[in-house]
This record gives sequence, structure tokens and C-alpha cells, in this order.
Amino acid sequence: MAKSKAKKFRERLEREGRRNPAENRSPFALINMRTRKTKTKKDYLYRNKHKNQRIQKENVGSFYFKYIVAGITNNETIGKLN
Repeated sequence: MAKSKAKKFRERLEREGRRNPAENRSPFALINMRTRKTKTKKDYLYRNKHKNQRIQKENVGSFYFKYIVAGITNNETIGKLN
């Protein structure tokens, strides 16, 4: 990859004996300050809280409609078309 203008400028200053501006950065700028913890058993259980739940009663909170379509015989359709 190509060097950025800023990096070239920093290297030039260092070469000439001046202070590198990158050294002015705080030591905390490069450190990841996030604390991490492992998941507890409860966290793993809550992750799957709403997945794959069984419905105890069939008609709780939902509706089921069954449509019955009566078949029309060929004789009736021919009679209606003529």
C-alpha cells in the first residue's frame, strides 16, 4: 500500500531530527479500554428465550380458518357456458 501524506511528513520530521508527532499521542489512544466478561449460564438461556417455543394450547392468541372449496363437475360448467 502507498504511504499517506501524513506518514511521509512524520518520517521526514524524524529523519531531520525533529520530534515525531505520533509520539505526542496519549498511550490510551492505542489501548482497547473495553472490559469483557464471559457469558453466564443465564445469558445463554436468555439468548434462546423466544426461539422454538411450543404452543401449549392450540388456539391461544391466534385464529385458524379453514376454507372448503366445493368442486364443480364438468357437466355443470358446460351447462353454464352454453
